[in-house]
Amino acid sequence: MASPTVTQRDVGGREIRDSVVIRFAGDSGDGMQLAGSQFAQETAMAGSDLATFPDYPAEIRAPAGSTFGVSAFQIQFGSDVMTPGDELDVLVAMNPAALKVTIPDLRIGGTVVVDTSAFTERNLSKAGFEENPLEGDTLAPYQVLKIDITKRTLDAVEGLGLTQKEAQRCKNMWSLGLMLWMYSHDRTATIDWLKGKFAARPAIAEANTAALNAGHAFGETAEMPGHGMGYTVAAADLEPGLYRTVTGTEALAWGLLAGLRAAGLDRLMFGSYPITPASPLLHVLAHFKPYGVVTFQAEDEIAAICSAIGASYAGALGVTSSSGPGIALKTEALGLAIGIELPLVVINSQRAGPATGMPTKAEQSDLFQAVYGRNADAPLPVIAAATPSDSFAVAIEAVRLATKYMTPVMLLTDGYLSSAAEPWLIPDAEAVEPFPVTFRTDPKGFHPFVRDPKTLARAWAVPGTPGLEHRIGGLERSYDSGHISYDPENHQKMTEVRAAKVARIADDIPLQDVAVGEERGAMVLVGWGSTFGPIHQAVRLLLAEGCQVSHVHVRYLSPFPRNLGELLKGFDRILVPEMNTGQLVTVLRSTFLLPAEGLNKVTGKPFKVSEIVDAVRSRLEM
Repeated sequence: MASPTVTQRDVGGREIRDSVVIRFAGDSGDGMQLAGSQFAQETAMAGSDLATFPDYPAEIRAPAGSTFGVSAFQIQFGSDVMTPGDELDVLVAMNPAALKVTIPDLRIGGTVVVDTSAFTERNLSKAGFEENPLEGDTLAPYQVLKIDITKRTLDAVEGLGLTQKEAQRCKNMWSLGLMLWMYSHDRTATIDWLKGKFAARPAIAEANTAALNAGHAFGETAEMPGHGMGYTVAAADLEPGLYRTVTGTEALAWGLLAGLRAAGLDRLMFGSYPITPASPLLHVLAHFKPYGVVTFQAEDEIAAICSAIGASYAGALGVTSSSGPGIALKTEALGLAIGIELPLVVINSQRAGPATGMPTKAEQSDLFQAVYGRNADAPLPVIAAATPSDSFAVAIEAVRLATKYMTPVMLLTDGYLSSAAEPWLIPDAEAVEPFPVTFRTDPKGFHPFVRDPKTLARAWAVPGTPGLEHRIGGLERSYDSGHISYDPENHQKMTEVRAAKVARIADDIPLQDVAVGEERGAMVLVGWGSTFGPIHQAVRLLLAEGCQVSHVHVRYLSPFPRNLGELLKGFDRILVPEMNTGQLVTVLRSTFLLPAEGLNKVTGKPFKVSEIVDAVRSRLEM
C-alpha cells in the first residue's frame, strides 16, 4: 500500500507549492492584460521565477459579453518555471463568457473568483448559459468565491469624482489587490506605476489605488474558509544579479541595439508597417532615437522593407519586421536584398492561419516561408528565438550574420514569445563580443561584388566614398564587374556563389548541443522556437520517470549546424513537436533522410507539458 501524500504547510497554515498558475479573464475592455502584467511585476519583485501568457481577441473591441471577446492573462510563478502552466490553480472570471471559455482549464479543486454583478440574464445568454452556473452544481468540482466586485469597486472609489464608467474600469485593480493579498505580494510597484501612468489625471490614479487597496483589504478581513489562504510559493533559486521582467519584443529591441553597437555602426533604420503581433517592436524601438535608432512607419509593407534596404545601401543597419502576411508582401524586395547582397535583418512574428487567420494567436507555420518562400534560388540564413529573453541573444546573432556575410537574415519569433514575459538577468553590455564592420575605402581594384575569399561576402562601400561610386539593382550582375549581365554562365556562377556564401555560415555557428538528456538514447525531442519551454519541462519529467529521452532545440534553421544530422542518428526515434502541421519534420527528413515523426498542434495556443509527456509515453510503449 502506497504511503499517503504529506502536504507541507508554512507556519501560517498555507500549503507550500513549487508553483501556482493564475489566469485573469474578462471582456477585452476589463483590463485583464494590465492586471496580469502588474501581478507579474509584483511576483518578480517577490523573487519568484515566472512565465506569462497574454491571450486576447483580434478585434479592437469585440462585442461585450461574447465568448470570442474574452481577454485573458495567465501566469505561472514559483521556484523553477518554464511555461505558463497546463492547469489553472486560480481563475478570476469577470463575466459569464470568461467563465465559460476558461473553466475547462481549471483543475479540479481549484479556486474560481467571480464578479457576481456580471452574471445577469443578458450576459448569461450571450455566453451560452441556459442556467446561472453560480446557482447550480456546474461549479461543484471547484472552490467558488462569489464576490460583487463591481459594487465593492464603486464603494471604494466613491467621492473621488469619477464617472460611473470610469469607476467601473477600476475593478481590475480590485481583483489584482485580492490576488496580491492571496499570495502575500506587495503593492508598491503597482501603486508607483499607477502614479506615473496617470500623472496627468491624479484622480484616476487615486481611484485605481483605492480599488487595489480595497481588494487587498477584503482578503485580509473576509472570512473565506477553503479559499482565502492561497498558497505559499517557493522562491526561485536564481543566479545573483540585477533582474527585470522582459517580453520577447523588448528583448528583441535591446538585442538589435546591442548588435548595432557590437558591429560598430552608429545608425539603425527600422522600416515597418503595423501588423499584429509585430507592431509592438516599432513602439519599443521608437523610444531609442537617442541611441541612433531611426523608426519609419511606412505606407505599406513593400515601402517598409525597401526603406530598410536603402538604409543598408547607405551604410546603416537596415531592419524590418512583420508577420506572415506582411512577409509575403515583402518577398520581392527580400529577393532584391539577397541579389544585391546587402545586410538586412527581417523579423517575422508568426501568427496563426493563412491570410488574416487568427492574428492574436500563436503558431509556427512560417518556417517554410522563411527557408523557401522566395522566387528563384534565393537562400538566406534563418534563426529562431526560443524564449522571451533568448530574443536578445538571437537579435545580436542576426546582426552579426547579416553584416559579416552581407545577406538578409530572417529571425523567427511568434505571437506568444512577443508578448510573453519572464525574469531576465540584465547582461553586461560590455560583455557582448564585438564584430566590427569594415567598410571598403580603397578604390584600387574595386567593383561592387569584390568578395572576401573566406566568407564570400561582397564589399560594403558607403555611397559617396571617393572612387567607390557604384550602382546596384535587381537585374543579374557580372561576377567580375558588377555590371548588368545576361550571360548564362555568369548567372550560374552568381547563383552558386550566393548559395555557397549562406552555406558557409554553417562553419561559423556553434555545433548543435543537447539541451537536456544524453547524446544517444531511445528518443529525442527536436524543437525550435517557442516550443522550448514545454519540451524541456516534459523531458525533465520523463527523465525523472526513467525514460531514455533527450531534448535538442535548434536555433539555426538554415543552414543547420554541421553536426545536427549525426547527432540525431544516435537516437532510435525522433519526435518533432511543432505548432504547425509538420514543417521542421519535413525539412529534417529531406535534409538528413531520417525517419522523424511529427507531433503537431495548430490551435493557436502553446503546447501543454502534459500533451508532450503523453505523446512520448505512448510511443515508447509501442
